[in-house]
Amino acid sequence: MLAGFLADQRATLVLKCAGLDDELAVRSVEPSTLSLLGLVRHLADVERHWFREILAGQKDARPLFSSPASPDGDFDEAAPGPSAVTEAWEAWREAVAFADRFTAEAPSLDVSGWDEWRGTVSLRWVLIHMIEEYARHNGHADLLRERIDGVRGV
Repeated sequence: MLAGFLADQRATLVLKCAGLDDELAVRSVEPSTLSLLGLVRHLADVERHWFREILAGQKDARPLFSSPASPDGDFDEAAPGPSAVTEAWEAWREAVAFADRFTAEAPSLDVSGWDEWRGTVSLRWVLIHMIEEYARHNGHADLLRERIDGVRGV
């Protein structure tokens, strides 16, 4: 169920970003922190962090668009243009594919890893966090939270 919600959110983002290449290619200024390109770059790093670094233990899989020295690099100073858009999309799709494989092969939603900020986090927690992350940007936060809480009996 959680994986289904996450897939729906990703599909919504794909629809919202349709035609993004042409729009960004003609911009003369850097995309804002709320731009869809910034969002795609951010979510690519989030997917890589949770599923690769934390749950799969691939500590060498560092974020592509941010760093400890520039933690917000996934949003700011993203040079507009077709190559930047393509790079962001390819990174996001690759991260999503890995996350989907990991989720499908996981023996339990309770498989867990250690995060330096939040301590022990499970696959179940990561899925809920990702749904809320997408929901915030897709404008469905309250609806999805209500659906999740209702199902979980919170």
